[in-house]
Amino acid sequence: MTDMTRRALVGAGLALPSAASFLPAASAAETRASGARNPAESAAALAPRERLRCDSGWRFALGHGSDPTKDFDFGFGQADFSKTGIIKIARPDFDDRAWRSVDLPHDWAVELPFVQDDKGEGDAQLRSHGYRPLGRRYPATSVGWYRRALDIPASDLGRRITLEFDGAMRDVLVFVNGCFIGRNANGYAPFAFDLTDFLDYGGKNAIAVRVDASFGDGWFYEGAGLYRHVWLRKTDPLHFGAWETVVRATPGAGAATLELVTTVENAGRVAADAALDWTILDARGAVVARATAPAQAIAASGAATYRSSARVDNPALWSLETPHLYTAVVKVVANGAVRDADRVSFGIRSARFDADRGFFLNDVSLKIQGTCNHQDHAGVGAALPDRLQTYRLEVLKGMGCNAVRSSHNMPTPEWVEACDRMGVMLLCETRQMSSNPSGMAELELMVKRFRNSPSIIGWSIGNEEYLLQQEGLMKQGKRIAQAMVDRCHALDPTRPVTAAVNWNNEAGLSEPLDIVGFNYHPEFPEPFHKKYPERPIYGSETSSAIATRGEYRTDAARHVMSSYDGVVGWGTTPEQWWGQYGAHDWLAGGFAWTGFDYRGEPTPYNWPSNSSQFGIVDLCGFPKDYFYYYKAWWGKAPSLHLFPHWNWPGQEGKPVSVWVYSNLDEIELLLNGQSLGRKAMPRLKHVEWQVPYAPGVIEAIGRRDGRIVLRERRETTGPGQRLRLAADRTMIAADGRDVAMLTVDLLDARGRAVPTANDALRFRVSGAGKLIGVGNGNPNSLESDVAPQRALFNGLAQLIVQSTGRPGTITIDAFAASGEGPRLVPASLRLTTTLAIA
Repeated sequence: MTDMTRRALVGAGLALPSAASFLPAASAAETRASGARNPAESAAALAPRERLRCDSGWRFALGHGSDPTKDFDFGFGQADFSKTGIIKIARPDFDDRAWRSVDLPHDWAVELPFVQDDKGEGDAQLRSHGYRPLGRRYPATSVGWYRRALDIPASDLGRRITLEFDGAMRDVLVFVNGCFIGRNANGYAPFAFDLTDFLDYGGKNAIAVRVDASFGDGWFYEGAGLYRHVWLRKTDPLHFGAWETVVRATPGAGAATLELVTTVENAGRVAADAALDWTILDARGAVVARATAPAQAIAASGAATYRSSARVDNPALWSLETPHLYTAVVKVVANGAVRDADRVSFGIRSARFDADRGFFLNDVSLKIQGTCNHQDHAGVGAALPDRLQTYRLEVLKGMGCNAVRSSHNMPTPEWVEACDRMGVMLLCETRQMSSNPSGMAELELMVKRFRNSPSIIGWSIGNEEYLLQQEGLMKQGKRIAQAMVDRCHALDPTRPVTAAVNWNNEAGLSEPLDIVGFNYHPEFPEPFHKKYPERPIYGSETSSAIATRGEYRTDAARHVMSSYDGVVGWGTTPEQWWGQYGAHDWLAGGFAWTGFDYRGEPTPYNWPSNSSQFGIVDLCGFPKDYFYYYKAWWGKAPSLHLFPHWNWPGQEGKPVSVWVYSNLDEIELLLNGQSLGRKAMPRLKHVEWQVPYAPGVIEAIGRRDGRIVLRERRETTGPGQRLRLAADRTMIAADGRDVAMLTVDLLDARGRAVPTANDALRFRVSGAGKLIGVGNGNPNSLESDVAPQRALFNGLAQLIVQSTGRPGTITIDAFAASGEGPRLVPASLRLTTTLAIA
């Protein structure tokens, strides 16, 4: 929060109280930094409302899915829910000192060993989830318990106290002070429980959460545990409903109109007359509009909906280049006092799909250059720190990606906020395609929570529901889709509704959709467009090209794929799919499968492969060569990429295929200074040569209009001699949450990175930080994600280092694992942690 924004909020009658009383003393830095870095969901929140991070101070232990004696006697008989207050594990005096300390987000699945049988083979039933021991056949590792002390001051008596979960994987039971509070059976939708009646105000309180990951929601790696944030919300009995505040902005000539809608709930015992005050702030914190709504009588245990409007003159539009965000602050006023205040971020922009001309943002034609992505990353599994969401978007934007699809579930709020902040469009997808009560509730939560986000350009109600597309369930599929589309329209009439369909889209669930998404099947879009010329079309899931970073020969024995043109049977190469979707105006663009590699669905190989190879970048975010195809044809700047590397000992005189991705006019290739000729660069394609290998240097020269614009070289390196560490940022926040992404590689005597290095390394982190995960992008690696060691894979490895709650210095050391290969010169790097980062 900027000082200007803070002053504007206070000037609007919104105090900013301290929230440190709730958190343990060690987490005061967490509280302060949260208020500084994320004003929309800060620990120092709007008075009289507080929304407090509940991520630190947890204790964790594995339970058991079938043996109650190993599950802290939970379920030993059948009386656990017979009386309120009898759950011993949830009482303040329960001894959890043997449990280990964890901070949220936390994914215990990534800490588990891979499942292997006596023959050293992986459990085939766990293939799609990455071979981690989760499920009813693995009760000893499928249940986890979390406990946390909760200090509630006596002054909170009379307020409503709610515990909010952004998501947990998967079946959750929540207890407070020995009392059962509620349950949730969904891995992605947020849920919340009112604790008001169960708390000891001014005394000791305890939360216990049992998470059972025996069942999953998807067919990909999903993690286990409290892998998203947990919050404590404190409000007056007269307060805004959760995610009920909506700002619908319509830009016009010289101004934008704002439709302002919200719901106020009265959890008190007496009726109240309440009016609303709205304040609209721009990104600098300046007030640009105000509005009011007259008082309404709200009965005890009742609610009322308020509508108002405002006008913003000369608005700054949200766009990919300038993602301008506004803030709406709304207050509930009763009897002259502010009883509650809510704040939402929104953008002013227009977005539409046209059946003939594709997609338009702010009435400017724009191709959707998108990727599909799951939520997991090397080292941390599904429990991504907030900064890592930003890092991943930075990687994708680096190749010209302007849109992401949340495959195949409601995304974490931090991913959506990063898209809003960074100017990346988002197709937001729900997990369960069903009009049953749980499916509709999940859909409603997703739309309500994110409908103010300018990055979201559409709602997706499902993915590849092949049974609902077939004759047996086709009629039911249409009815299910219609109910979901209608619900989306009722909650958000401003955005189209779609689904990712792996067929011809001519019947069943496709009929009610506003825009038509094709998964694969390049033969379907054109005849569909001719038959249904009024229906907009985009590629909801495309390509499925496969490659192993740094590999240039497919080798089934090693489970690696060539980086030239690997693709699965149902897929297409980047050149093939973008040559189609990028060439026709009536195709709005599409989403490639996938931006990042992800755990589970190892393709095209089985064990020991445990992650996919679909990514344009690997599990760490290290680019594969395909990355540079997209950078050339999705980006605006001149681009040139030459591959492969030029270390091929023993292959002298044998032909090596040399490719160049570029958006320049002409490419010349040189080997050891001798020209091998010039080639014109065909649009949306590449150029290549067959070059007899000779050690030395290959060089590509790119020209535009006859002038040299770019050069790129690949040199034959010597053996690796010294390690190198580099960080994406050398200064991070001392808040216990911020992370730095470190890359380690190996240099030869001349300081050149060795692209084929696979040396085993160890790491040491000391000072004001800790190592929370490691990776190297190898889809076949069985190394631990959390141990302080990792081998390089084709020259690279990654460390994720997190700050503690105090300012200071973090020292990271990398050195060769003892007894492994030649002696290497270690590397050391220092990072600074500070409270000054906003």
